[in-house]
Amino acid sequence: MPHIRPRLIFPLAIGAMALLLALSIQAEPRLLHSEPSPFGKVLVFEDNGERCLNFNSMTDLGRQTCMDLQEPDELVFSYTRMMISALFVNPAPRRILIVGLGGATLQKTLAALLPDAIIDTVEIDPAIARVAEDYFDYRPGPRQRLFVEDGRAYIENAHRRGQQYDMVMLDAFDVNYVPEHLMTVEFLEHVKAILAQGGIVVANTFTNSDLYERESATYAHVFGPFFNLRQGNRVIVAARDTLPGMDIIQSNAKAWKDKLEPLSVDVAQELDRYTQPQSPGSAKPLRDSARQ
Repeated sequence: MPHIRPRLIFPLAIGAMALLLALSIQAEPRLLHSEPSPFGKVLVFEDNGERCLNFNSMTDLGRQTCMDLQEPDELVFSYTRMMISALFVNPAPRRILIVGLGGATLQKTLAALLPDAIIDTVEIDPAIARVAEDYFDYRPGPRQRLFVEDGRAYIENAHRRGQQYDMVMLDAFDVNYVPEHLMTVEFLEHVKAILAQGGIVVANTFTNSDLYERESATYAHVFGPFFNLRQGNRVIVAARDTLPGMDIIQSNAKAWKDKLEPLSVDVAQELDRYTQPQSPGSAKPLRDSARQ
């Protein structure tokens, strides 16, 4: 048994105490910003090396956005990695619409990956728009355009104007879940109408929602079979036309590998989520009339 010289014990003990003290100090999130909003108090705070955005509470694990302060380009949440993997299905979208801003993770990532794309974002809450710019380095401009209004109203108007997008990402949440008017057949028909040929919709939902089967039925009713990606959240990927085969998806994933893996996207793992497209059973689709 090796002999430990007594003079080494005291520094080791001091180091262990310092580590425990640092951990105890870090355990409490540090509030950076708080402001009221019609949709819940908006909080920005730092916790365990991350800057996060949430409604009402800093201790709620269902955080809206987190950004690693040391590696701000990395995708912290599994759902953002799943949504970005939609580039396997449509690898070169030139016009993208994102409903929901949060801390602008999707917006900034797509802008870096697709420097020639125009990315339009619709955010209903002006407080979120301010926080994204002030605390999460979101910078609107000619190719990164922000519209502060209701997502459904924007999409219905875009349909009337004949606007077309190659990719529509639905990432809008209130305090509890996806707003009801962004979940129905009638809404998704407008979404489908603004998709260009080959366009796709990418929707962030929950795996543990009471509406899981009905959400699936709603997307299947409008789009037909869809990819169902799951890890914590679930991400639905559906197409205006026909989903590509696995050979094309694998080829696109290979082409994106070198750019996605530095963002903490495990391309092989994400590719494994693209199994046979799913068509749900006999659940009843969600409709506007059910909310009246």
